[in-house]
Amino acid sequence: MPGSTNNLSPKVQPIKMSSASTPENIALHGWTATPRGADTILKSRPYLHEPGPLLVKDIKFPSDDPIVAKVQAYACEKLPRPTYHHSMRVFYFASAIISQQFPSSAQQQQLSPSTLALTSLLHDIGTTRQNTLSTQLSFEFQGGFIALNLLQSEQYSAPQSQAEAVAEAIIRHQDIGTTGFITFLGQIIQLATLYDNVGGHPYIISKETRDDVNREFPREGWAGCFASTIREEVKLKPWCHTTHIGLEEFVNGVEGNLLMNGYP
Repeated sequence: MPGSTNNLSPKVQPIKMSSASTPENIALHGWTATPRGADTILKSRPYLHEPGPLLVKDIKFPSDDPIVAKVQAYACEKLPRPTYHHSMRVFYFASAIISQQFPSSAQQQQLSPSTLALTSLLHDIGTTRQNTLSTQLSFEFQGGFIALNLLQSEQYSAPQSQAEAVAEAIIRHQDIGTTGFITFLGQIIQLATLYDNVGGHPYIISKETRDDVNREFPREGWAGCFASTIREEVKLKPWCHTTHIGLEEFVNGVEGNLLMNGYP
């Protein structure tokens, strides 16, 4: 009727961002929006001139954090030894990249080493045979969901912002491209994994750092191990996200990684 009010109309409630998304958490857990194209953020960075040595002993792994200690034990148990060593190399390579390529940035000064360690340890958890066969999901997505559920479980009780940052970075750690944005944590994990797997941006880390990290965490046939994992996933799941890189291109890059050739 004219002039009547429809009391049945739903009231639109304003959408609020999660209370975890405070400015402090954005910086602490690496949520800062960062260009997805690595060349964009590395342009004019000091990587153009080989950085100095930064050894394993110079980088503190946050094993004094109870959540990190538990996740490290979990990763040791669940991951094959070469994959675990790769995960540890990723932490040290990522730490060196942050320290030497972003020395004065707010991200470098505020990013939690624990969040970086958790992401490094869990980023390939989806590649285990059990986890590969348990789902139709691509390994990065499966790994992200496993990490999120693990970290938010009662046993681990990670803060929401930290658990979600780890999951986001794992899901997107093969999201290589030139457009759009990714989290700072996700970009650092991409740079470190590409460096270890295919020798991407070879001058971003010094030879002394590379030698020391590989000495501390030997490769043990990592190239062949990871190449086999890639082939197996694509065979089982021809829709998987890895295919966006290109199967042969990726496998050839892993097996032909000259930067890491010669390390045990």
